[in-house]
Amino acid sequence: MQVLAVASELYPLVKTGGLADVAGALPLALKHYRVSTKTLIPGYPAVMAKLRGDTVQRLHFDNLLGVSADIIETHIDGLDLLILDAPELFNRPGGPYADATGADHSDNWRRFAALSLAAARIAGGEMQGWQPDLIHVHDWQAGLVPAYMRYGDTPELPSLITIHNIAFQGRFDASVLPHIGLPAHAYDIDGVEFYGGVGYLKAGLQTAWAINTVSPTYAEEILTPEFGMGLEGLLTARAEHLSGIVNGIDTDVWDPRSDTALGTHYSAATLKARSVNKRAVEQRFGLDQDDGPLFCVISRLTMQKGMDVLAELADEIVSLGARLAVLGSGDPWLESELSAAAARHPGRIAINRGYDEPLSHLMQAGSDAILIPSRFEPCGLTQLYGLRYGCVPVVSRTGGLNDTVIDANPAAISAGAATGVSFNAVTTDNLRRAIRRTVGLYQSPKIWQAMQKQGMKSDVSWDKSAGLYADLYAQLIANKG
Repeated sequence: MQVLAVASELYPLVKTGGLADVAGALPLALKHYRVSTKTLIPGYPAVMAKLRGDTVQRLHFDNLLGVSADIIETHIDGLDLLILDAPELFNRPGGPYADATGADHSDNWRRFAALSLAAARIAGGEMQGWQPDLIHVHDWQAGLVPAYMRYGDTPELPSLITIHNIAFQGRFDASVLPHIGLPAHAYDIDGVEFYGGVGYLKAGLQTAWAINTVSPTYAEEILTPEFGMGLEGLLTARAEHLSGIVNGIDTDVWDPRSDTALGTHYSAATLKARSVNKRAVEQRFGLDQDDGPLFCVISRLTMQKGMDVLAELADEIVSLGARLAVLGSGDPWLESELSAAAARHPGRIAINRGYDEPLSHLMQAGSDAILIPSRFEPCGLTQLYGLRYGCVPVVSRTGGLNDTVIDANPAAISAGAATGVSFNAVTTDNLRRAIRRTVGLYQSPKIWQAMQKQGMKSDVSWDKSAGLYADLYAQLIANKG
């Protein structure tokens, strides 16, 4: 099978979240199932800077929504990439979606419409010598791809849209419609219209042949008003085309036996060696060195991630003899709350604002448990990294967290199946009980080590999930006939 994937970010070239990890790892895993993927991504400065001499210009657009652009093909770290080189749209400071001040780029509607239109034209056969059998698009930034195919003058190919987080929808004013190359009749409830504007994610959900989310539980949750974010009616109407496939991780990049970011390597058979990494985390964060539990947080600091509830419990974590290391950034008031907690408890709580990929690896290898009290979590990757590294996940029962962590209840402990601690609704009392339960489990070394080893045995790779994607692709291509 020949697949064109379309994503707005891709690890290791540009990353703001889990989408990049999926876009980078899934094509590699699919090779085992005889699926060949070319991934189209924007030519951000960070991407263009990593191009080498083996690039080939495959397609030129004189006028791609008002700009000149090229499709450049290259190969990086085993990935077959198509780069949309459109300097007027992507060669600018800041991140993929926002400027240096954190404000969204005012022309995001044009930038990602151009990415989608370029993909649709490649799908239509304009790139000489290659045409995909299927299009796989990710999130709202590529949501217009199946809409362009539906309303265009080229044969419509099978398409799949993956929702990584339905909270991000790409909603713009209706005035953009004449400028994005769609016909007027596309502005319809069964097309791209969404609450009086243009919805890029909505357009993809309406026009793609199939929809999937990044965990089975999240696929069920988004059918409800609580999680559907206004799209639950459309998704319910298309429920027969909706499925959930849990994410995996790149187990070569995330491997405690060889990870270069660690102070020492280890395996499930040599868990005692983790203590070297624990000392390293304590040193990096300026925390006291003792044998009590070390909790970590590696997250966007937002209410979605439950960081407001965690901040309320910071003092109690210290009172239990534990310590807390936080890596992340987000809402200023939450950053301030956690910084204030660190100021109240020097040596017991510390926060490192921002994101540091090597440090996140070290924290998973040296912390005893990772706190993930998310109100909703389509899949989550940090709990998978935690399982892989023997860092016990403490999670809310939502989305992919529910699908990947087995709670340490008495039955699971007796059966040797427990891999973490789970709790229900994200409230102060529920998280308090989960933290206390985690501390109690930590104080029983035999049980704790059994949980760590069981977590490290979990299959968090892409192997099984890639097979499910390959099967879904094959079904869609077969339906074309």
